Amino acid sequence: MKNKVIFVLVDALGFDVATKHFGLMEHLTEAKKCAKYKMKGELPSISRPMYETLMTGLPVWKHGILSNEIVRPSAFENLFSITKAAGKVNAVAGYMWMLELYGAIGRRFDLSKDRFCLNGSGDIMHGIFYQSDFYRDDHLFSDADFLMESYQPDFLLIHPMGVDEFGHMHGSDSKEYSAYAAMNCDLIAQRFTRWTELGYQIVVTGDHGMDPLGLHEGNEPIQRDVPLYIVSDRVEGGDFTADPGVTSLCCAPLTLELLGLPRGKDMIEPNMIRGLLR
Repeated sequence: MKNKVIFVLVDALGFDVATKHFGLMEHLTEAKKCAKYKMKGELPSISRPMYETLMTGLPVWKHGILSNEIVRPSAFENLFSITKAAGKVNAVAGYMWMLELYGAIGRRFDLSKDRFCLNGSGDIMHGIFYQSDFYRDDHLFSDADFLMESYQPDFLLIHPMGVDEFGHMHGSDSKEYSAYAAMNCDLIAQRFTRWTELGYQIVVTGDHGMDPLGLHEGNEPIQRDVPLYIVSDRVEGGDFTADPGVTSLCCAPLTLELLGLPRGKDMIEPNMIRGLLR
């Protein structure tokens, strides 16, 4: 595999629902073609603070995005700024908050102006963004297909929202929440062979989980624990969910290792990930 990564961030993908319904990733884990970890998210277990943690490798108290209602660009090194500075190509098919954090718009997202940022001036080089939480996940993956074929990114972030939306509406014990999780795994499965043939390493995770009331933000394991699946020749395959110490602070430095880039100066060393070459 080359130093290229597809990072699938399934919003609100809790650990338990992934274990039950992410059949392809569980199969690959059983076959030792994928590493699976239980990853503990930072607090608060809500979206915008966790996006910033996942992309910068920093705890919430340090990066300062403490609430979903804090709308400003990231002030720190992140996966987009680092890949761009290194001469690599990055792209995003994702929710509008990603552009507010890592684009150069300096304001709230405007659907009429910002949906297509195919040659962006910020840290994100190429992006297609959505505003409605009901934006179809299959359309989002098709947006990612377009970005991949058009720009051949070294780092591609795919960020669907359906699991989060139906979790809020129906709770984590619902058929709807489970069905959308399963659908996202199938959307990955439809593309998996193509991705690996193109030399991509694949990281799949969530930003937070969901509780039976359709809520998250707190400190319960069901709200914080998410899966971390890694498909890469550089990482030992198998089920390592019993390994302690894997947190959302690991994602950014791990992704940079897979991209062959040095981690940011404030990022931790993800030395708990088994078999990662250095």
